Amino acid sequence: MLHLIAHGIERLLPAPIHRALLPIAHRIRHRWRLWRKAELVGCCVVIGDRTGNVLLLRHSYGPQVWALPGGGIGAGEEPEDAARREVREELGIALDAMQSLGTIEEEISGSRHRAHLFAATSDARPRPDLREVVEARFFPTHSLPEPLGRITRERIDIWRRRAIGGDHSSES
Repeated sequence: MLHLIAHGIERLLPAPIHRALLPIAHRIRHRWRLWRKAELVGCCVVIGDRTGNVLLLRHSYGPQVWALPGGGIGAGEEPEDAARREVREELGIALDAMQSLGTIEEEISGSRHRAHLFAATSDARPRPDLREVVEARFFPTHSLPEPLGRITRERIDIWRRRAIGGDHSSES
């Protein structure tokens, strides 16, 4: 997510320094969004394993909640490509098949946010980058960890409804 602010620079810094700077960059980005009210576009992937567990992660910045993998979409980047990139960079997982669950409209940092939501299946063990992501693991859907972010909970609910009902239209 924050790689869009300073793409490329983060890999030049040792992981502990990069991780220490992310909360500062996150606060600056949050205040920028509040001031500019610019529409944001991002992606998110609900990754389940073959037994029905869902992959959640904790970031080194922002609210200390369990969240789904995802992030910003670069200029000219397709949402599905961005989703695959984010999962690969942050968790070391290459996703094969992904399914679009549609686009949802929400608010983040006081700005409109359009999120492209995807579903994927993987049994690969996540390897957090220890920069943006400090922990990642699969959880049974009937026993999700707390605190679970509000937006994460809403996105998992959409995933559950789409998986059961087969509805793949846009939420917006």
